[in-house]
Amino acid sequence: MSTPAEYLVISSSLRKSSNSRIMAEALREAWLALGVSAEMVDLRDYPLPLCDAGEAYEHAHVPVLSSAIEAARVIVVATPIYNYGANAAMKNLVELTGSSWENKVVGFLCAAGGATSYMSIMGLANSLMLDFRCLIIPRFVYALSGDFSKGNVSSKEVRERIGSLAEASLRIKNA
Repeated sequence: MSTPAEYLVISSSLRKSSNSRIMAEALREAWLALGVSAEMVDLRDYPLPLCDAGEAYEHAHVPVLSSAIEAARVIVVATPIYNYGANAAMKNLVELTGSSWENKVVGFLCAAGGATSYMSIMGLANSLMLDFRCLIIPRFVYALSGDFSKGNVSSKEVRERIGSLAEASLRIKNA
């Protein structure tokens, strides 16, 4: 991982061809267009043990990821939605890095298979807000499989929402 950044996007999908990772890259591009440099953490590059409230905290990747999260002011989570919630890898990361999340501005990019789970991210958002006093950006980006084509966000509306999330993260961070 390079030098810790003030803006961080975390891609939590462990799938090789991940739509949420495509959204994470689109957000980095949107931030770059606004003059903001951001770091990306791809959890595929940092395999983690399941949180066991014990030895798992000693895994070599935990302090690396904790440091990146702690150094960031704005964090956007890019996650697939599985069974009406953020994927297990993302929830596990929060468990392992805990207090590193305190007082962060947090946003969400969600990729899902169906339109009915658009509020699914609220469980993770509430946890971050209540447990770690994160300020949640009230602009989630939720996309369906039809919004992607050939490894890109093909939906103009989703690209615009990602741009709006990038802009909102700057305004809220500087408020």
